[in-house]
Amino acid sequence: MAFGAFNHHRQQPLMADINVTPMVDVMLVLLVIFIIAAPMFTNAIKLDLPRAKAAPAQQPVPAITLAIDAKGRIYWNNDALDPAALDARLAQTSRLSPQPELQLRADKETRYEVVAQVMAAAQSNGVTKLGFVTDPGRFLDKERK
Repeated sequence: MAFGAFNHHRQQPLMADINVTPMVDVMLVLLVIFIIAAPMFTNAIKLDLPRAKAAPAQQPVPAITLAIDAKGRIYWNNDALDPAALDARLAQTSRLSPQPELQLRADKETRYEVVAQVMAAAQSNGVTKLGFVTDPGRFLDKERK
């Protein structure tokens, strides 16, 4: 007993193509749903917002660079400065409003005593913003060697 068609030459081969018609139908239905539902998501509430006037933002004050070289000489924004004039400049800086930041740069060979004296002079003259500037690239180069 044989199973199958009597004439196997007339049997059609299996279809190897994907039928995308159901997928297109589903996509079109979803598109229509989203088109109808989209206006419901954009609801706006009418508000009468208060008006406020703000002061213009202040321009940042340029920082003052105070450098100390290996011999203990002091430089105010790259200009040489004697220690006697340092107190006068620091007092003048402390009276500015807003007070600029004093950025302290010291050579690695500078004695700590000189750095401590400059910091004490800044504090005694009322300078409140003091920052230290270093060169991190130098330290990274030493660690790599």
